[in-house]
Amino acid sequence: MDILAKYYPQAGTALNFKTPFELLVAVILSAQSTDKQVNRVTDLLFKKYNKPGDFAALSAGELAKHIKGCGLYRNKSKYIIEASREIVKRYGGIVPRTREELETLPGVGGKTAGVVVGVAYGGSALPVDTHVFRVARRLGLSSAKTPAKVEEDLAACIPPQQRMAAHHRLIAHGRAICLARKPVCGACCVKELCPYKW
Repeated sequence: MDILAKYYPQAGTALNFKTPFELLVAVILSAQSTDKQVNRVTDLLFKKYNKPGDFAALSAGELAKHIKGCGLYRNKSKYIIEASREIVKRYGGIVPRTREELETLPGVGGKTAGVVVGVAYGGSALPVDTHVFRVARRLGLSSAKTPAKVEEDLAACIPPQQRMAAHHRLIAHGRAICLARKPVCGACCVKELCPYKW
């Protein structure tokens, strides 16, 4: 982690947002979509709608038109509207601060909840997306077969105050070097410590 910190000192979320709610919407949209594509969609979307009440008043069809550029947009439209209605009804329009509460919202799983808690609220979270899952396993930090178990393994060896930074650095390394199909092992800053067959 110290080596990755030197190579990716500015690693952070690539999603554009101004509030915890905007981050929640952006993270829901990011499944099966690139951050660049999500930002293109949300840059326009958030000019028109940016509060839970705004989204709660929409129909799934109305929202779908605005988020068509993201994969699985019909399902995401339903989830965002349902989650917005729950936030208005149960939390007075304020995005909950705990993973447990966030995970009760429609369309919000462990990764999404972890990102919101860690990025928006500065909490101790280490959400495991596809990059973190792949890189952690290749580096031998975990041999677990599920994101939840990989997160447990990482949390056991990374102090709470460093977990969100570790999440961002593992993603940055996965995007730049430790690619899914063909990792660039020759340029890897941690290749001497890596058990992956390079």
